[in-house]
Amino acid sequence: METQELSERLRSHDPAVGLRAVGALHRLAEQVEAAAVVSAREQGWSWEQIGDALGVSRQSVHAKYGK
Repeated sequence: METQELSERLRSHDPAVGLRAVGALHRLAEQVEAAAVVSAREQGWSWEQIGDALGVSRQSVHAKYGK
């Protein structure tokens, strides 16, 4: 879904359209977060630094992305 299309859907007066757009935003945010975590780890960031940047505990981010 393109940004403009998503923006239009978020402004829709139809709750079903708006809710689907919110779901799409959540999925996109998860993808962006995962890519940023991978990049941070590749650059030597600790789980604590990543957790701090995301506003969560190091244990939480490690449980989600640690291998």
